[in-house]
Amino acid sequence: MTPHRAGRPPRPPVTPGRVAVAVLALLLTVLAPAPAAGASAAPSPAGVTAAASASAACATDPATPKRQLRAMWIASVANVDWPSRTGLSAAAQQAEFRSWLDLAVQKRMNAVIVQVRPTADAFWPSPYEPWSHWLTGTQGTSPGYDPMAFMVAEAHARNLELHAWFNPYRVANHADPDQLVASHPARRNPGWRFAYGGKLYYNPGIPAVRAFIQDAIMDAVTRYDVDGVHMDDYFYPYPVSGETIPDAAAHAQYGSGFPSVHDWRRDNVNRLVRELDQRVHAAKPWVRFGVSPFGIWRNAATDPLGSQTSGLQSYDAIYADTRLWVKQGWVDYIAPQIYWHIGFATADYQVLTAWWAGTVANTGVQLLVGQAAYRAGASGQDAAWQRTAELSDHLTYNRRHPEVAGDVFFSAKDVRADRIGAMTRTVTDHYSRPALVPAYGTGTAPSAPAITSATRGSGGVTLSWQRGGSGSSVSYALYRVDGTPASDPCFFADARNLVTTTRGTTFTDSTAAAGRAYTYYTTALDRAQNESAPSAGRAVAAGTGGFSVVVDNRDPGFTAGSAWGTSSFSAQRHGTDYRFASPVAASDPAWFRATLPSAGSYRVEVWYPADPGYNSATPFLVAATGGNQSVAVDQRTGGGQWRTLGTFTLPAGTVNVVGVSRWTSAAGYVVADAARITRV
Repeated sequence: MTPHRAGRPPRPPVTPGRVAVAVLALLLTVLAPAPAAGASAAPSPAGVTAAASASAACATDPATPKRQLRAMWIASVANVDWPSRTGLSAAAQQAEFRSWLDLAVQKRMNAVIVQVRPTADAFWPSPYEPWSHWLTGTQGTSPGYDPMAFMVAEAHARNLELHAWFNPYRVANHADPDQLVASHPARRNPGWRFAYGGKLYYNPGIPAVRAFIQDAIMDAVTRYDVDGVHMDDYFYPYPVSGETIPDAAAHAQYGSGFPSVHDWRRDNVNRLVRELDQRVHAAKPWVRFGVSPFGIWRNAATDPLGSQTSGLQSYDAIYADTRLWVKQGWVDYIAPQIYWHIGFATADYQVLTAWWAGTVANTGVQLLVGQAAYRAGASGQDAAWQRTAELSDHLTYNRRHPEVAGDVFFSAKDVRADRIGAMTRTVTDHYSRPALVPAYGTGTAPSAPAITSATRGSGGVTLSWQRGGSGSSVSYALYRVDGTPASDPCFFADARNLVTTTRGTTFTDSTAAAGRAYTYYTTALDRAQNESAPSAGRAVAAGTGGFSVVVDNRDPGFTAGSAWGTSSFSAQRHGTDYRFASPVAASDPAWFRATLPSAGSYRVEVWYPADPGYNSATPFLVAATGGNQSVAVDQRTGGGQWRTLGTFTLPAGTVNVVGVSRWTSAAGYVVADAARITRV
C-alpha cells in the first residue's frame, strides 16, 4: 500500500495507475489507481443510420440511452482480478474468466478491457515476449492453452467487445534483471532497460524499444479478433523523490533538437502513441485504439488550457500529453481515470468531466470515464464514497455532457464485490436496458436483416432472422414494441424497446408475457457498430393457450419491508438483484403481486439463488382461495432455475400471490427473487 499525506487513504496495492510514494509533493491529496481503455480510427460522430437520423426529433429517455459503452477492467498484474492466483489449471483459469464475462453480462455491460501484457510478457504464444508469470507462476511457462484466443471467443459468444490492454514500458515490479527468464528481451538487450523506483522499465527514448513494443502489440492485433487496443497511464514512471530517471545516455544520443529533456521525453511518448495508432488502423481499420490516462492533464494555474484542479499533472510528471493526442486524433477514445468524488476540492469529478468533455468536443474522439468502483464503500475512503449513490451520481452528471460515450469501472473484483450496493444502484439507475456500443468511423451500415419466424412457446417467443443482402453483419439488435402499431422511427431512438444484442440469428424472448401481443424488429451491426435500418416488423399475437406472468423483485408488483436487504452477490439471481432478510419470529413477508385474468388453477413457481449459507426451510406463502398455504423450500440448493411450489386455486384480480416469510426456526437468510404464475 502506498501511504498518502494529509491522512488520506491509500490506493489499492496494484492497479493500472499506482503512483510511487515519493511523488507525494506532486500528487493530489488523494490519488487513484489508473486502468486503461481503447478505441479506434476515423474521427466521426458515430454510426448515423437511417433509424438514428430519423429519430433525431424523437423524445428520448436519458436513463435508457441507445448507445453507451459499459465496461470493466480485468487486471492480470499481481493477479488483481484474473487469474485469481498463479498456477491454476487451464480449466480453472477458463472457468474464472467465464465468470467475469457472465458478471459483465449480468451488469448489462457490453465490453471488457483485459490486461494481456502486464509486465513485458504475454497472455498469448508471442514470438516476441515470454509467457506471463501471472499465469503459471513461472515466466516463460505455457499455461497449456491460448488464453487470448479463448478470451476473445468467450467474449464474442456473449456479444461483449474485448479490448486488449497493453502496458507499454513496465518490465517488472522489481529491479533485478536476473529474475527475468533468460530469453527475455530486456535481458538480451540490457541497454534497452533502466531501473527506477525499485522497478524495471524499457527506456522510452530508444527508437528500437519503441519499434519492439509496437511489434509485440501488433502480433496480438494481427493474430486475434480483438475489438480494441488499450493502454493505461504507465508511460514514463511516476516520479520518485530523490531519484532521477537514468536516461542521460539515450538523451545525448537521440535528444538533439529539443529544448529540454522534458520535451524530448514527451516526444518519445507522442511517437509511440501516434505510430501505434497508425499501425493498428493500417492492419485492421475497425479496431479501436484508446488510452486511459491519469485524470489531470495540467492544472489551470500552470497552463490556462488546463483544468481547475491542483493535483499531479500527467503532462509534466509522466510526460503524457493526452490533450495533444485528442486534438491530433491519435486515439479513437480517451478514458481518463477520474477517480475522485463530486465536490473533492483538489480534483472535483464534475470539474474534470466537464474539462475532458470540452477537450474532446468536435474532435471525433470518444470520451469514456474511468470510474473508481474500488473506492465505493471501501474502508478508509472519504465519506462521499460511503454513499451508495456516489458512483450513480457520476453517471447522472455525465448526462449533461453528450461527449461522454460511456464508462469503465476499475476493477472487476470491485464490480463483483458491490460494497454498500453501489454497483447495484448504478446498474439500476443507468443500465436498466441493454445498450449498443457507440459507433465510430465512416463505414456503410449493413443491409437490414429479415425476421423469418416468430413462434410463441412455453419459454417465451422464439425468433429467427437472416442477414440482409449486403454489408458485413457481425451482430444484431432485437427490438420489441407492445401491440401491433405501424412502424415508427422513434421505436429505435433509445433503448426502451431494445430486448437484446447478439451475434446469433436466433433468440428466445423469455420476458414476453403470454397474454400480450407484440411486434418485433431486428437490425444488423457491423464491426464498427454501424446499425442498419430496421427489418420489417413481425407481429406475435397474444397467447391463446393460457396465461403466464413473471414478477421479479424489481417489478412494481413486489413489496417488502425495510428489514429486507438487496444483493446481487449470486450469479444465480433472476434479473439484476434479489432481496434477503434474516429469520425472525414474525412473518414480515415479501410479496409478489400479479393481475390474474380469471379465477382458476395456476401453477406457482419461484426463482431464487442458492447458497450453503441460505435458509434450509424458507416459508413460501401462496395466497390461494380459501387461505394462505405454506411451502417450505431449502434455499441452500436448487437455485438459478424455476422451482414449482405446486398448483393452486387462485382468485381473479390484482392480488398478492406469493409471499416469502421470515418466520422460520432455521438459520440463514431467506431470499425473495422472482415468481412465475401460469394458468393451467
